[in-house]
Amino acid sequence: MSNLTTSPPEFKFHIRPAQPADVDAILELIRDLAVYEKEPLTTIKATPELLAQNLFSDTPYAHALLAITGAEGEAGGQAIGLALYFFNFSTWTGKPGLYLEDLYVRPTHRAHGVGKALFGALGRVAEDRGCARMDWSVLTWNAPSIAFYKERLKAIMMEGWVGMRLGEEGIRRLGEFR
Repeated sequence: MSNLTTSPPEFKFHIRPAQPADVDAILELIRDLAVYEKEPLTTIKATPELLAQNLFSDTPYAHALLAITGAEGEAGGQAIGLALYFFNFSTWTGKPGLYLEDLYVRPTHRAHGVGKALFGALGRVAEDRGCARMDWSVLTWNAPSIAFYKERLKAIMMEGWVGMRLGEEGIRRLGEFR
């Protein structure tokens, strides 16, 4: 998708859509993200099989972009960043939206433009798909990310909104309303 050279000059990376062969690298980045978010690894239920099924089937539920070391086309690059997203729909705009589920860059590769490049690639996907907006959540303690989103991306904090969630057991309990 893009081929970027950033400082230092010898550091090169590119952004590309994830492929089925990337499942192990994606899972490794998800584990790294859990550590960064101070979550126990036991909370991760994703497996290579589940990722393959839900990212690469004929009707995928989500998509992923990877930041890979080296120039585009070079063999042997390492996955250093992940953007996992899916499409939703806005009743207000009548258009699809892109929901960024997770964006993660390995700490050793931060401050080199990798996160910006992932956001740039996501923006291209959103434009290509006619999305009216992009949404994501950020942990309240993650002040550096919040500052980046507000100052560099000019993102708007969704004041007055609270995230809600039902887990698998909660979904099963909805059966009482059938």
